[in-house]
Amino acid sequence: MVEPEQRLLMLIDKEPAQSRLVSALAGREGWRVLHVDDSETAIATLGTRQGMQLSAIILDQAVPGDRACELIAELKDRRPAMPILMLTTSTSPQLAVEAMRAGATDYLVKPVAPDRLMQALRNSTTNEAPQDELIPLSEKMPANLDFDAMIGTAPGFRDALAKAAKAARGHGHVLIEGESGTGKEMLVRAMHAASPRARTALRMINVGGVPASSLESVLFGHEKGAFAGAFDQQVGAFQHCDGGTLVLDEVDRLPLDVQDRLATVLASGSVKPLGAQYGFKVDVRVISASNLPLADMVATGHFRAELLALLSQTAIELPPLRQRNRDIGALTRYFLHQIGQQPGLRPLGITSDALKLLGGFDWPGNVRQLQAVLFRAAVFCDGDALTADDFPQLREIVGDAEPVSRGPVRDSAGVMLYTEDGNLRPLEEIEA
Repeated sequence: MVEPEQRLLMLIDKEPAQSRLVSALAGREGWRVLHVDDSETAIATLGTRQGMQLSAIILDQAVPGDRACELIAELKDRRPAMPILMLTTSTSPQLAVEAMRAGATDYLVKPVAPDRLMQALRNSTTNEAPQDELIPLSEKMPANLDFDAMIGTAPGFRDALAKAAKAARGHGHVLIEGESGTGKEMLVRAMHAASPRARTALRMINVGGVPASSLESVLFGHEKGAFAGAFDQQVGAFQHCDGGTLVLDEVDRLPLDVQDRLATVLASGSVKPLGAQYGFKVDVRVISASNLPLADMVATGHFRAELLALLSQTAIELPPLRQRNRDIGALTRYFLHQIGQQPGLRPLGITSDALKLLGGFDWPGNVRQLQAVLFRAAVFCDGDALTADDFPQLREIVGDAEPVSRGPVRDSAGVMLYTEDGNLRPLEEIEA
């Protein structure tokens, strides 16, 4: 067996900056990277001595263009067991389906977070996760922007939705906490769509995806000449969202100095761009999301207590899917309905043995992971319904285990927060 530090990755890419980044990221995890910039060289390389040592391939769709799926199929024909990850700017579900059927192991939409890319590479080349089914593909599915798409009857989930529905009608800042994949972004969009600010600006910033040195400029803006390299004025997110909603995803990753400045802005309602002589008033609602409990971070000195108090005028916690096991049946049918409407796919049912199998897994990636598993299974299903046989690696992990809750997998209806005429139901009905 090839040792991890000796693994060789072929990167098919013609963008120098991206190639350097991917090579550096892979190098940190013990990969050697072989770079090629055209399809013909990639195919020819498979027959060389280096090609025989390859453990994985990353392909940027920009290289073969419309012939990406043909290239994937050709590579898989020559090396059937080779994991192939495709990078693309396309969010088309049809392209995802075609790429997977051609043999792609994963399909990542650019810009992709470095940790997401490396996790996909690890998943495709190790036994840490089922390689054929637990690949996050849910970003290819368009998200509904209302509470009706938030399916579940678990008490903790019902409480979270009720608080979100009530908070949506106000103007106070909201903090949503929950593990990755629990549906925080979907809940944010549903809240915005149901809020008095629904027709105003909505801007979402992933704090973890912005260099720490740029965060203040991105959030608060800067004047021309404010610092070296500030050749033009930049309007910050707070000014852009004046009258609207600003979403801060992964707010737990804010540096402490930026936390201090953000707390000042929220407390005063005034923002002063870097290099500006004067500040100006803004009316911005902030909805923050965190994968980590911020109260724990306050206790360890990694998050400011004052900022937490300002952000959490309403605090919502989304429970992980393992605490909502009996929602899996309803979620599965909802996702299969969505998946069946995508180009190149068709409506599918699901058998009781498959539902039992899904209920026996603890879903560390939560609802997003469940959706990804179903998406992949649907792509390769030949029948009219998914069975346990359509989840071979999941079956290997779960075996004959009973569902996590040790109870039967039952259908559960979603918590519908709107009446048929589109009006929000009274809170007492939602909480009933």
